[in-house]
Amino acid sequence: MSLLHFFQVFKKAFGFVSRRGSQPNSTLPEELCIRQFSLAEIKAATANFDEGFIIGISNFGSVYKGVIDDGTFTVAIRRMKFSLSAFRTEVVFLSQLNHLNVESLIGFCNEKGETILVYEYLSNGSLFDCLHGNGISCNPIPWEKRLQICIGAARGLHYLHTGVKYIVLHHNVTSNTILLDHELVPKLSGFFLSRLGPHSMSKASTKKESLDVMATFGYLDSESLSGKIDVYAFGVVLLEVICGKTPVFEANGQKRSLAAWANWCFKNGTIYHNIDPYLKGRIAPECFNKYVEIAMSCISYSADERPSIGEVEATLQDALELQKKADSEMKSIIPHSEVMYEDELFCAP
Repeated sequence: MSLLHFFQVFKKAFGFVSRRGSQPNSTLPEELCIRQFSLAEIKAATANFDEGFIIGISNFGSVYKGVIDDGTFTVAIRRMKFSLSAFRTEVVFLSQLNHLNVESLIGFCNEKGETILVYEYLSNGSLFDCLHGNGISCNPIPWEKRLQICIGAARGLHYLHTGVKYIVLHHNVTSNTILLDHELVPKLSGFFLSRLGPHSMSKASTKKESLDVMATFGYLDSESLSGKIDVYAFGVVLLEVICGKTPVFEANGQKRSLAAWANWCFKNGTIYHNIDPYLKGRIAPECFNKYVEIAMSCISYSADERPSIGEVEATLQDALELQKKADSEMKSIIPHSEVMYEDELFCAP
């Protein structure tokens, strides 16, 4: 797909608002509704790309925490390793996404060979950081809040899959690409592997095509080029959330896949006994069964057996309602005590 055709597709799919104050020599379409920063502004925001401002590094470049508009607004500045044509495509694509649970692109800089994207700053980092520590101070996330995070992330994916004229397949769903704001509202990020497909595709399946860069090991299914990769990868995230383990973890001196391990536990009826210790006793049995069933269906070996992300979202919402109902019933019996559920109530779902 040529850049011109790509831009025309998104112009029809989303509708554009003219970009004000753009530089006359811009290499991007004038209709973009985001801000164009000068390189001087970016350097001022990051103290000339001072390493002390770096908050993340990936294959795509470095991420800096910066302040703009005379220090009144904090942003995340991504200094990308993109070719000019790839950068143009990313800016046109990202500028048109508009959803509460999708990271907001504020602007860009394309000057003197630099390709820079400016995003809203999300103060709680990634879901991976909050679940696994990763060197930051983060209190354990309560179960109900974890459910709300999963529901929000599923809504973001549902928007990408069905909310616009052309399906957007994320292809990089991990707990690292689910970012959390100051209220732990999830925002999907990391769209650099995304692909388009026609809106008529059933459950986001699409023609297989090569990825420029493979997604993180541990989130890939056995049919890793299938459109159902997003659902599979999200299932791995769901397992991370309830088990407290990374997608690939070490056990008895060997690396193990969380998905394969969870499948084994599920078949043997021992998955409850292997969840995050912090969650023991805090999950209502009905909610637990509903959650685990949808997580396991997401990582089904056959892509055809996996649910759509819309079905995942609805099931997670049901699980949350079951948790609230059970907690309410328990509190009516023991109003002044923390709600806890006995291990004996759990059996293989």
